Amino acid sequence: MASRTLHVTVPDAGWADRLADLHDVDLTVWDFASPQPDRHVDLAVRPYTVAAAGLESLDPSRLSVVQSQALGYDGVADTLPAGITYCNAVGVHEASTAELAVALLLASQREIDRYVREAGQWNRRFTASLIDRRILLLGHGGIGTELEKRLDGFDAELIRVATHRREDERGVIHGTDELESLLPTVDVVVLAVPLTEQTTHLVDDAFLSALPDGAIVVNVSRGKVADTDAIVRQGGRIRFAADVTDPEPLPADHPLWTVPGVLISPHVGGMSSAMQPRIDRIVRDQVQRLLDGRELEFVVVPG
Repeated sequence: MASRTLHVTVPDAGWADRLADLHDVDLTVWDFASPQPDRHVDLAVRPYTVAAAGLESLDPSRLSVVQSQALGYDGVADTLPAGITYCNAVGVHEASTAELAVALLLASQREIDRYVREAGQWNRRFTASLIDRRILLLGHGGIGTELEKRLDGFDAELIRVATHRREDERGVIHGTDELESLLPTVDVVVLAVPLTEQTTHLVDDAFLSALPDGAIVVNVSRGKVADTDAIVRQGGRIRFAADVTDPEPLPADHPLWTVPGVLISPHVGGMSSAMQPRIDRIVRDQVQRLLDGRELEFVVVPG
């Protein structure tokens, strides 16, 4: 196969420096905020964002592939012009997001946020633990699988739930049709489901009411999976820890900020030191696939 030069854009100069060793690749910087390059681009690495806004203005006659740095791609299929292929970032954020979910869960259970607010005071108290608790893990995809690995070892009972009931080497994975009977029996629910028509507002008043007093819901999936108004209404009885909210960003005056037992981080699950080397590897592999004439990986919207 005759060699050719691949035209690739990256979001900033740091990216260009890290990928400068690539052969047969012409690298330029394009941040998607400035006008689209006049010449044809084979692969454009998008800045790190989960938003679909802005994609509708892309010209498919001058762009073949967009490589996202995010795992989620909500709204992309409805926004991206036909003819452009969109790839997400599988294997980049799942482990870090699972790590943050465990951090939020532990911080909330042991009331670390409360101790921080009481700085200068020495207020000792008994708090909840994960030991001997029943944890319902809702979602068994990439993040759910990483969560299962990290929750193993806390001396807790893990109840796994996915769309359909099945079994694997570790036992039963319950179906979502069993939630009604499972929710009253658990102390913790960790949400790691994709946002779909079926999961939008899955966590509503009925869902929360089925949980026992003092239970905690941890959301690292998408904000719209939980009905924010229902969380506000049931705050104080049910605790809530989340890296995602609806709306997002959460306005400074939103009542959710002041609901008792609520702990929020600003959608930073994947923003750890693990992200850069992992997304770099994906982009390098995608570039080589294009040079070799092979199929791309992680295509979520075909061109």
